[in-house]
Amino acid sequence: MSVQPGWHVDPAEPTTRRWWDGEGWIGAPIPVDATPPDGPPPPEPEPVEEPPAPTSPAAGGPTTAGRPSASPWAPTAPGAPGTPPGTSGPPWAGQPPVAGRPGAAQPGVDGVGQPGGPPPGWPYPTWPGRPPEPRPHGVPLAGYGARLVARLIDFGAVFLLNAVVNGWFVWRYFEETAPYLREAVRRAMAGDSSREGLPTIGEQAGGLQIAILVIATALWFAYEVPTMASGGQTLGKRLLRIRAVPVDADQPLGFGRATRRWSTMGMPTLLWFCCGFGLLLQFVDAVSALFDHPLRQALHDKRAQTVVVQVPRPDSPDTPTDRADPEPPGDTP
Repeated sequence: MSVQPGWHVDPAEPTTRRWWDGEGWIGAPIPVDATPPDGPPPPEPEPVEEPPAPTSPAAGGPTTAGRPSASPWAPTAPGAPGTPPGTSGPPWAGQPPVAGRPGAAQPGVDGVGQPGGPPPGWPYPTWPGRPPEPRPHGVPLAGYGARLVARLIDFGAVFLLNAVVNGWFVWRYFEETAPYLREAVRRAMAGDSSREGLPTIGEQAGGLQIAILVIATALWFAYEVPTMASGGQTLGKRLLRIRAVPVDADQPLGFGRATRRWSTMGMPTLLWFCCGFGLLLQFVDAVSALFDHPLRQALHDKRAQTVVVQVPRPDSPDTPTDRADPEPPGDTP
């Protein structure tokens, strides 16, 4: 792609227009809404170099009267005081261009002061190919399959708890609705779609249904929240060697964060009697991690700001060995 010389909008500063000579930007910018001249801008005068200032023995560098010994825009050497480790160059290096800062929208340079900025109409460089997978706190993210199997194991454990605690209420609800269901099924098998003369559902069926859902929600809360708050693992996550951790720190979730995380998926259980609306919400939450990139966060993860990571084995190179406090306190409400 070849761009003809002329006045073009500067991609580094869209509010200005500059002259492109076919190889780079030249001349000073003009406002984008101003009428450009017919030809290229006049050449800029060459800067006059000033003689070096005398060296001050105390400061160890060039100084002038009433001026600091070093310009705040001067490049810094690697390891100099005030310079982040492993960096060198001016303090604005690697940052987006800002009008009025050295290295921003200069002739023949790009937005960070590097020569050969992109011509008008050309995209800025991007990451070649697929970016690498993130590794929160130095460990890989848990796979979708491991998370699904762990959730199914947890559902099985909660179902067994409901069979023990909620069994009587479920039996009583079946007794209240059984006559109606038997007659409705018999008529459907016989091709009779009428609803006249069907047995009435027992008066206690509505209250029993609410009690069943409340007990089921409470059992799920008691099963998941305390274990997630202390270690980030339920039974299923422990068996699949995955763990939920906060995005900002490798530490326990704490009771408050664990409650927020569970409530997004657990509380809709109370809406199951509303034509299955609660079950639909839980399904959307469960599959939302498939469409989130790059951290694979489900809706309950986003609300609690957590990620699910793999638990490295003791002999794995991913095992952290430099944590000063292996169990820092989590957040509490």
